[in-house]
Amino acid sequence: MRGNATATANNIAAHELLFRLGMVSDLLCGTILIFLALALYRLFKGVDQNQAVLMVILGGVLPATIDFLNVLNDAAALILVRGADFLSVFEKPHRDALAMLFLRLHHQEIVAAEILWGLWLFPLAILVYRSRFLPRFLGVWLIINGFAYLTISFTGLLLPQYEDPVSNYAFPALLGEMAFMLWLVIKGAKVQPVAAAAS
Repeated sequence: MRGNATATANNIAAHELLFRLGMVSDLLCGTILIFLALALYRLFKGVDQNQAVLMVILGGVLPATIDFLNVLNDAAALILVRGADFLSVFEKPHRDALAMLFLRLHHQEIVAAEILWGLWLFPLAILVYRSRFLPRFLGVWLIINGFAYLTISFTGLLLPQYEDPVSNYAFPALLGEMAFMLWLVIKGAKVQPVAAAAS
């Protein structure tokens, strides 16, 4: 509960399994992200290998690392909420406040990660646009999507009081990734024209 450390700590204690499942899901998402970036690398390396490598670094390795590290904030919050023996020097309100601090750090790392979420879309958009086996409008939408993530992230860092409204206004632009994913799942990538052009 935003602004209420005690209620937040009580909710975590009451739903500890759910909180732990959230930690596991962060680890799974980070792992899946690496394999997704590698799959996209295999798809696009023939278009431009340098851009494909940049996409893997910005969209796979670095965000996955943030996901893994962010679990430490959640683990620290959970340890504080559970009140381990070595924390007995702290009163419960102090432990609750520290747990809230680690949860805020979790959010701040997500805000920082949004920069990478935006930056990786630029090399991906260039690859999609140049590929000839995916429609160019997806590349344009991915660039818009990247700028939307950067806007949300910098708003969260510089003007946090406007982060929620900016996120709401930017939401339609964020559907570029969804459109790209759905296109690959439903229509697929028609790689034959590239092979024909190369021969």
